[in-house]
Parts: sequence; C-alpha cells; structure tokens
Amino acid sequence: MAVKSSFKNMVLCLLVICLVCSALLAGVYALTKAPIDAAAAAKTNNAIAQVVPDFDGEPVMSTVQVAGKDYTYYTVSKGGQVTGYAIQASSSGFGGALNVMVGMTADGEIFNTSVLSHSETPGLGAKCTEPAFADQFKGFNPFQKKLAVKKDGGDVDAITASTITSRAFCVALENAVAAYSEIAGAQVQECCGGCSGEGECCGCCKEEAGDGCCSSEDTCGQCAESAENVIE
Repeated sequence: MAVKSSFKNMVLCLLVICLVCSALLAGVYALTKAPIDAAAAAKTNNAIAQVVPDFDGEPVMSTVQVAGKDYTYYTVSKGGQVTGYAIQASSSGFGGALNVMVGMTADGEIFNTSVLSHSETPGLGAKCTEPAFADQFKGFNPFQKKLAVKKDGGDVDAITASTITSRAFCVALENAVAAYSEIAGAQVQECCGGCSGEGECCGCCKEEAGDGCCSSEDTCGQCAESAENVIE
C-alpha cells in the first residue's frame, strides 16, 4: 500500500535531510579545520620571515588600534633587541581587498613587503606581487619620501595600466606606517614614563632618538622629547 503524501511527511523529510547535511558539513569542517589553520599559520610565518630583518626566537603577536581600526603585528628581536615589526595592513584594490604584510625596521624604514591575498586582474594589478614593483619599497623611508604614485606627486613607480592597484598598495603601506608610529610612540611613552629626577637618561629613549640624544647632564624628559620628534 502506497504511503499517502502529506504536508507533514514532506516537512519531516526535509528536516531529516537538513540534519544529515548539517552533520556532514560539521564533520568535514572538523576534519579540515586543523590543516587549514596550519596552512594559514605557515603562510603568515613565511610572510613574516620575508619582510623583517634577521631575528631569533619566535615573533610576538600583538594588536594596535589606529583611528578605530585594529592592526595585528608581530615583533621580532635578535639578542634581546627589537629588530623590526611585521604589520598586517589592507586597502581596497581594483578587484577587492588587498592584504599586505609590511616589514618595518626598528627605526621606521620599510624592510620588505609581502602580499598575503588579493583579487587583482591577472597580468595587470596582480603584478603588485612581482619584484619589479614590490622591490622599490625595500629600504623605503616613509618619513622622508611620499608613499604615493608619481602621478599623485609621490615617489612610487606605478604598475603600467594599473594605477588603482598601485594606489591601493601605497594606501596599505601607509596604514602599516601609521600602525608602526603608534607602536613606536607607545614604546617611547612606556620606557620614558618611568624615569624621574634630574640627570637621568632613559636607555631606550636614547636608542629611539639616537646617540646624539643623551649626555650625562641631560634629563630623561629631554631624551623623551627627542625620541618623540624622531618618530613623528
């Protein structure tokens, strides 16, 4: 005898199908999550190693907020001294989000860059990943040069026929530089804020401001002011 179809039966069938599909999806997610996370971590670690100076130990992950936006960055050190920062920054390119890992030295120069992800046009904007474009940022001092394409009065050679992508790349780097300034400024405030008394000189303020900052008769306040001027 044939089972009589009804609205109730159809609802129950759909419910069972949904439950089975959900269980299968959950199982696939559980099986693939660890490999996906491991691949993402490996990609991030590889990008960090590419964009910062030599370091020992493990990069230390932190976040900093600039203009209401959070930036993830990694501090690297060698011999107990900070050698640089790898900062994740992004902007909107021609095809979508352009995500870049930007390496900054401790004194504020761009050491190197690595594109983490993009949706730019192959053969055009996608050339932002190629050395012909990206290598011009190695050793780039954003406090002495302008991070903008030459068409906009800056010091960056744009990708041919891909001005929008080139501008987006510069914006991402500008965002990273803003994050660096916030990081470096916070460090100066932290290390110099604990100094007190005439004739004191804060060691890390001297390091930030340069050897010409402190002498035996300087106060820590003078060193802090010099350090902040260097960062700005």
